[in-house]
Amino acid sequence: MEDSGPVTAGQVSFLLGIIPIMVAWIYSEWLEYNKYSYQSKLHSDNNLVELANETIKEDDQAVLLEGGLTKSASGKSSTSSIKANLIRFLTMEDSFLLENRATLRAMSEFGGILFYFYICDRTSLFADSIKNYSRDLFLFLYILLIIVSAMTSLKRHNDKSAFSGKSLLYLNRHQTEEWKGWMQVLFLLYHYFAAAEIYNAIRVFIAAYVWMTGFGNFSYYYIRRDFSVARFAQMMWRLNFFVAFCCIVLNNDYMLYYICPMHTLFTLMVYGILGIGSNYNEIRAVMVIKILTCFLAVILIWEIPGIFDILWGPLTFMLGYSDPAKPNLPRLHEWHFRSGLDRYIWIIGMLYAYFHPNVEKWMEKLEESEPKHRRTVKTCIVAVSLFVGYLWYEYIYRMDKVTYNKFHPYTSWIPITVYICLRNFTQQLRNFSLTLFAWLGKITLETYVSQFHIWLRSNMPNGQPKWLLSFIPNCPLLNFMLVTAIYVLISYRLFELTNKLKSAFIPTRDNRRLLYNFLAGATISACIYSFSLVIVQIPN
Repeated sequence: MEDSGPVTAGQVSFLLGIIPIMVAWIYSEWLEYNKYSYQSKLHSDNNLVELANETIKEDDQAVLLEGGLTKSASGKSSTSSIKANLIRFLTMEDSFLLENRATLRAMSEFGGILFYFYICDRTSLFADSIKNYSRDLFLFLYILLIIVSAMTSLKRHNDKSAFSGKSLLYLNRHQTEEWKGWMQVLFLLYHYFAAAEIYNAIRVFIAAYVWMTGFGNFSYYYIRRDFSVARFAQMMWRLNFFVAFCCIVLNNDYMLYYICPMHTLFTLMVYGILGIGSNYNEIRAVMVIKILTCFLAVILIWEIPGIFDILWGPLTFMLGYSDPAKPNLPRLHEWHFRSGLDRYIWIIGMLYAYFHPNVEKWMEKLEESEPKHRRTVKTCIVAVSLFVGYLWYEYIYRMDKVTYNKFHPYTSWIPITVYICLRNFTQQLRNFSLTLFAWLGKITLETYVSQFHIWLRSNMPNGQPKWLLSFIPNCPLLNFMLVTAIYVLISYRLFELTNKLKSAFIPTRDNRRLLYNFLAGATISACIYSFSLVIVQIPN
């Protein structure tokens, strides 16, 4: 039974914002069509007028409607453009709409996808079905995907290391994207089929994502030392832009999509710990103090009773979550549980990133050593890794999920380290990756959020996705094929749209313009929301 709940001011605000944008985009497309039709007539009359300089290519668009500038007009003052561009938009000025047609199209497509989310999850237009788990089908689908990926997307890489300048490729970007991809497929299949028996493995996968948050962000900031406002804004946009609109349109709490606030928190902590006193990051003693500070902060917040609620209590409006199936739980229970499970692993990721150059140097010497010595060392690494992995599996992983969760924060680094050792113990393994999984790894955030509404169904605000979206009733495999194809396509489009709009709204080297854009966006949003509050009160 669908329960969309009462219309909220946020939903009205979204409609008030997106409808004029869609109208402006459609009108801009009509203007573009007429312009090219006119040019065609001129060609046919042999009176061609050179119009190339008047046409702005879509790839060159980087415009914020509240105050952005096209690249062709980047020399103009951004201070005067905010008000002027807003007036040009409201008056539907032809030249402005043509210049910003690509941005209007991206915003309209993004809004249209969110409409689709709402229709699939909160209306009775499409049916739903119950989840059924078959281990045979689960393994068949996953192994089949691995085989297809290996046959069609196995690729050799020759990238150079940022540390050694050689093609060691230890924990390279292709490998970590592939890692995210194959884990994400299992994570999604776990939700789709309700594969409760791999619950503990899913906890490890989420820990691995958080580990990569620590590892990736530490590597970036430690090497590039880019703590700029623009970089920070881009990072927050990537993590929260899409999910923020899902919360507004579907009237969900931020914590329903718990991976987003978790990654945001741990990204901010890495950014903060490296950004403070960044000029001293090269001094080992300073880094030791910083990493110890991270451990002490985690112990203080999550291990000492009462501190967590004192710290996060003021942010309950953002991090609180009310599960309709468990209404008696405290609002911060979900945030405490989810963030607590992986409270240490992001620091382990930082440690691995910090010692990454040392490991690469050691691996370089090992690869250049005598074959007998090299084989002996690698055999020992594999043997120890397999033995440790077996002990972890036998004495930790096989626990029931409640008991396992108690040990998880302190042991999740073990399977992650075992995987890293086995995945990187030869140059041949490091050189190759499955690009299909790497591609899926790039859109993990979009596939994670989208699954709630266009692959599965929750049917109510803040509801867990306990049902399957059904386009073809009574044909579970055909339905799985169809909804999965649409779901992956839309997730990829959302990934592209998020990045395209990020380029349009967040300048990379103009903090002043970034500030004006932020203030303009905040002001417009506040005005629309205030008007929406009045509208939703009219029926009362």
